[in-house]
Amino acid sequence: MNQRFYGHGKLLITGEYLVLDGALALAIPTQKGQSLVVEKSEKSGISWLSLKSDGANWFSTHLSYNDLKKELPKQPKDPKDRLIQLINAAQQLNPYFLEQEDPLKVTTTLEFESNWGLGSSSTLIYNLAKWADVDAYALLEITFGGSGYDIACASNHTPILYQLKNQKPRILQTQFDPVFKNQLYFVHLNKKQNSRDAIANYREQPTEHIQNAIEKVSGISETLLTCEDIMSFKALLDAHERIVASILNRSTIKQELFSDYSGSIKSLGGWGGDFIMVTAANTNDLDYFTNKGYTTIIPFAEMIY
Repeated sequence: MNQRFYGHGKLLITGEYLVLDGALALAIPTQKGQSLVVEKSEKSGISWLSLKSDGANWFSTHLSYNDLKKELPKQPKDPKDRLIQLINAAQQLNPYFLEQEDPLKVTTTLEFESNWGLGSSSTLIYNLAKWADVDAYALLEITFGGSGYDIACASNHTPILYQLKNQKPRILQTQFDPVFKNQLYFVHLNKKQNSRDAIANYREQPTEHIQNAIEKVSGISETLLTCEDIMSFKALLDAHERIVASILNRSTIKQELFSDYSGSIKSLGGWGGDFIMVTAANTNDLDYFTNKGYTTIIPFAEMIY
């Protein structure tokens, strides 16, 4: 019998980087995610096929069960080796996973563009964990690392407040449906940010102001949920940007790329890539971004699950 698993994509609205150290973060599952289907096959081993949102082949390989036993570098760069690393980690958590060495065909299908940064890795980890019957947070921890908010988004159907307490995830389902949502848009920066590199850069920054920043950002995360007017909302976004910019010792994305834009701009996740959230009084304001070559612009209501 076929098995199908599905995880939602993710966006981190508040708390980027600081969520790693206990900040309360607002995160949202996206409408689009990734599926993983397991079928019986006539060919021995595991035939793996990863499809893009348009149905095109993104990655394909064949794994013999002997492949799963080979020695790997600590941080493999080859996609096949990274896949083996994930499967090995799942087997480490559940020794019975794939113990029978059945011939299988596995197909993953992304619903969003692979360079959007909405969680092609986290949804794969979540789906693989469900297939292997292991804890997805544990699988993340021994493979890619990170706060785990993206795993929480993969499994939830509402926006969430996410926090690490004693390195354990604390998840509260919430509502994030501002009355001015028609003035909120997500703009893609035309490049993908590597989460591990972004986290490594954050870890290199001085830590003396971290606790104060965590308290401020946690307050912003809660206050955003009850914001009733766009001006207050924009003030909170701008304050959040200044706090994180100070921690990272860098300029905000608005200062770097869009200094003459009239609305507010909020980085999401790793700064410098993926999506930003912008406020726009009307759709004409969005011409500012398209004229600069940023043509992937998604309204709030079309992005959030």
